[in-house]
Amino acid sequence: MNNDTICALATANGIGALGIIRVSGNEALSVVQKSFPAKNLEKQKSHTIHYGYFMDEAEAIDEVMLSIFLAPKSFTTENSVEIAFHGSPHIGKRILETLIKNGARMAKAGEFTLRAFINGRIDLSQAEAIADVIASENEASRKVAINQLKGGITNEISLLRTDLLNFVSLIELELDFAEEDVEFADRSALSGLLDKIELKLNSLIESFQYGNAIKNGTAVAIIGKPNAGKSTLLNSLLKEERAIVSNIAGTTRDTIEEVLHIKGHAFRLIDTAGLRETMDEIEAIGVKKAKEKVENANILVYLADAATEDFSEDIDMIQSLLREDLKLIICATKIDEVTPTKYETVEDIFRNAIAHEFDFIKISAVENQNIQDLKNELSSYVEHLKSEENNVVITNQRHFEALKKSLDAVHKVKEAISFRISTELLAYELRNALEHLGEISGEVTNDEVLGNIFSKFCIGK
Repeated sequence: MNNDTICALATANGIGALGIIRVSGNEALSVVQKSFPAKNLEKQKSHTIHYGYFMDEAEAIDEVMLSIFLAPKSFTTENSVEIAFHGSPHIGKRILETLIKNGARMAKAGEFTLRAFINGRIDLSQAEAIADVIASENEASRKVAINQLKGGITNEISLLRTDLLNFVSLIELELDFAEEDVEFADRSALSGLLDKIELKLNSLIESFQYGNAIKNGTAVAIIGKPNAGKSTLLNSLLKEERAIVSNIAGTTRDTIEEVLHIKGHAFRLIDTAGLRETMDEIEAIGVKKAKEKVENANILVYLADAATEDFSEDIDMIQSLLREDLKLIICATKIDEVTPTKYETVEDIFRNAIAHEFDFIKISAVENQNIQDLKNELSSYVEHLKSEENNVVITNQRHFEALKKSLDAVHKVKEAISFRISTELLAYELRNALEHLGEISGEVTNDEVLGNIFSKFCIGK
C-alpha cells in the first residue's frame, strides 16, 4: 500500500477562501497531470508553483495553483503535489473524485505522516508532535509540541540509549566468550551510567504531570453549598453570563464546563450543583455528579459564604472530598455583603479545622473583587509543576508508560549487577531497557502501536 498514490483534503471541511488537497506517491505527478494540461509537470523543478485549470476531461472544475515537491524533498519523501483551489466543499469533492478516477486513492487517517515516519523523514515522537501542534489550544501546549517536533524527546533518549547500547554490545561479547569467564564490560562504569539514566528517566516521568496539564488543561471543580456563589464566580471568571444565577437554592442541577486561559495555560472550569442533602431526584443526581467531578479534578475551589454563622457543614464537606494530590483553594464569598471583621475571622475557622494545606482567598464575584488573586493562584499551580532543570516535557501517555517501563528495566539491571546475576540474565534486562527506550522514538515498535497512533490523525495529515 505504500506504493499507492494517495490524496486527501488537507484543510478543514467547510467554506473558506481557499482549500488545499494533498497528493503523494510515486505517480503523484502523472495522476495530477491528467487533469492539468497547462504545463508538463514532469519537467518542472521541485518547490515550484504553477497556475492553470483543473480539468475533468473537457470540463474545467476550478482555477487552481499547484505546488510541486519532488522526492526526497517533501514531507513524505515521495513526489507530492498540493492543489490550492477556491474553498468550496463541492469543488474539493469534485477534484478528489477526479484524482481517484486518475489512479489515486483516498488517504487513510494519518497516512501522510505515517509515510514520513516509515521513510525516515521523522521519528515516531515527532509524528505524534505533529498531531499535538495541530491540536494545541494555548501558547504553552504549542511551545511544548514544537519542541517535541524539533526532536527534543528523541535527543534526550537517544543519548542515553547510545551509551547503554555500547554496554549491551560488550555484555553480548562476553556471552560469546562465556567459557573463558572474561568481563569486557566494566560493571562499576555500567552502574554509573545506570544511575545517570535513572536520574534522567525520573526527571522526564515527573514532567508528565506538568505536560498533562499543558496538553489537556487543568481540571478545576468549583464546589460549595447552594447559593455560595459558584455560578456567579464562573460567570465572573469567564466574563460572560454562562451560568444561571438565582437566589433560589438548587438552580444548578448539572455540571457546566468551560475552558479559561490564564497566562497561556488552559483550565477546565467545572461549575457543579450545590452540595446538600436533597429529596429532589434531579438535584440529587447533580450532587452525585459534582462529587464525581471532584474525584477527577486537579484543583478544588471550595466556596464558603462569608455571611454564614456556622461553617461546620462546609468543613465536613471539604474533609469528605480531600485527597493527597488535590490542590485546595477555599474562597470566602460575598465579602461585599459583610463587614471586614466578619470575613477576616473565616480563615482562622478553616485553618483550625482543616489539616490539609490550602490557600485562602476572600472574594466578591459580583464586585469582581480579588478575582485576579484566584486566577494567579490557579496559574501558580501549573507553574510549580514545571521543572526548571528539564527543558523536555512529556505530554504523551504512551511516552509516559514507555519511560516507566524503561525505569523498571533499569532497576532490574542494577539489581542484576548488585547480586552478580549471570551474564545471560544481565544481557536480557539490558535489552529490555533498550527496547522500552526505543519505543518512544519508534526504533522499536509494531503494527498495532502504529495503527493506534495514526488512526487518531485527521485524514489530510
